[in-house]
Amino acid sequence: MLDLELLRSFVSVVEAGGFTRAGERVHRTQSTVSQQIKRLEEDVGQVLLHRDGKDVRPTEAGERLLSYARRLLTLAEEARDVLREPDSEGAIRLGIPEDFAAYRLAKLLGAFSRSHPGLRMDVRADQSKNLSRDLERGELDLALFKREAGAKGAIAVWPERVHWVTSKSHPVDVNASSVPLIGFPLGCLYRAGAIHALESAGRAWHMSYSSSSLAGIQAAVAAGMGLSILSEMSIQSDHRVLTAKDGFEPINRTEVALMASPGASPATLRLADRLAEFCDNVQAKAA
Repeated sequence: MLDLELLRSFVSVVEAGGFTRAGERVHRTQSTVSQQIKRLEEDVGQVLLHRDGKDVRPTEAGERLLSYARRLLTLAEEARDVLREPDSEGAIRLGIPEDFAAYRLAKLLGAFSRSHPGLRMDVRADQSKNLSRDLERGELDLALFKREAGAKGAIAVWPERVHWVTSKSHPVDVNASSVPLIGFPLGCLYRAGAIHALESAGRAWHMSYSSSSLAGIQAAVAAGMGLSILSEMSIQSDHRVLTAKDGFEPINRTEVALMASPGASPATLRLADRLAEFCDNVQAKAA
């Protein structure tokens, strides 16, 4: 019999690409996860992972086991869900950034909700500063939000790709005496980064369009009302990316962080695993 906890750690190590990040996902120390992998390798009589310094990748045997491990874990989760009372799972209060809400994440959340009929989902799309604040206040159980790179504390983090953008059809004069900016209201990480970058370069700026709606900002950029900073997943076909050749250096690095409240429920941690897998896939496709 294969131990599901060992399989869970194995899948986490492969998906996270290392023992430290995998330990954060399964809420175990790095040494514990390493011991679990050794036990699993002893159980199956095969070396499952190539270990090359910090880089970890599956062997041929590991790749064969990986698909079975994922199916077994999914089946075990479904079995637990079926045996639970319909009203025993409570609720999950989840906060996500608006661009993630528009980027296929709704499908993931819908599938998770259908597989947990006794769970009530309360999902809110908002600015990252509000999501971080509400998680700290205990008003959210789980949050995916953006922050400056290098901050401490998270289940998992991913570097974010952001770019200066203008309209493809109606580009803004990048040499204008005052740069017109489009952005979210005061407190937005991108807005602060854009202003800091311009002022560091000694350039004047003014807000030409401010909106709490991502769709509104995307439309304003496409219409040529100004420049903005957008995540890679939010850039549309009628936008043009500006580079250092246009006089716009990259802004300070940002990252996407996944955090749960202290004492998060098992259902919340399962959803966190699904969100982490989603973000890993987004990163892999963008690489």
